[in-house]
Amino acid sequence: MPVHTPSSAVQAAREALAERLVDIRKNAGLQGCEVAALCGWHKSKVPRLENARTAPSDDDIRRWCRACGAEDQLDDLIAATRSAESMYVEWKRLQRSGLRQLQEEIAPLFERTRLFRVYCAHPVPGLLQTHGYAAAMLKMYGAFHRAKPDFEEAAAARVRRSQVIHEPGRRAVLLVEEAALYHQVGSSAVMAGQLGYLLEVMALPSVSLGIIPFRGERGMWAVETFSVYDDRQVGVELLTARVTVTSPSEVRMYLRAFEGLQRMAVYGAKARSRIASAVDALG
Repeated sequence: MPVHTPSSAVQAAREALAERLVDIRKNAGLQGCEVAALCGWHKSKVPRLENARTAPSDDDIRRWCRACGAEDQLDDLIAATRSAESMYVEWKRLQRSGLRQLQEEIAPLFERTRLFRVYCAHPVPGLLQTHGYAAAMLKMYGAFHRAKPDFEEAAAARVRRSQVIHEPGRRAVLLVEEAALYHQVGSSAVMAGQLGYLLEVMALPSVSLGIIPFRGERGMWAVETFSVYDDRQVGVELLTARVTVTSPSEVRMYLRAFEGLQRMAVYGAKARSRIASAVDALG
């Protein structure tokens, strides 16, 4: 799979939006100059929008959809526009106030969310991390990004934030690649404590934990770690940035990927057996 930088991802999102505008115009059987006239614009504005040289405003999208009789696509296009302009925030910007602040600023999103769907290829999901595991993970992460070394405070904030899964009316569906159970973070004691906690939390009625086995034919490849908050927003963690996806069509794509990954996972006794094997492997 090709690797994209956050900046190239943003440009790709802008270009994809421009292509959708072109498709809408062509499906309406209109020429660019006709759309410009219907929207009350100078004729040069349409090619600027269609070639992604100018980012459309919400009002531009409304006029375009009205002119082309495509009002049913309005909400999705506006969400895509906003997503293209603010879809990622570089980690170095997020880390200026330290890792603790990074954890705390996402807490309101957790408070609003009733259904969490999380996929992790390598780390244990943040929602299920112990303090020791979170501190070790954030220490590595902070050292790599040269962030303020407040990883203990950040770990405490992460654990506090994760307590939402114990509240009534919450549901967390989590998928973890089996490799994550063997990817040792911290000491053997820290890792054993983390794996033991996974066994404990599986008993919670609000938590569904699936383990995707090492072996067996896959129906979906391993992708980047992502979290879906209800059906409204997706958070994707890249090496250099945190990406926020809000376009309904893109959110649906992540949900489709989650469903594909979900079908490969094992649950209940089979999942417990794989976690127990990982504990045994620690020696």
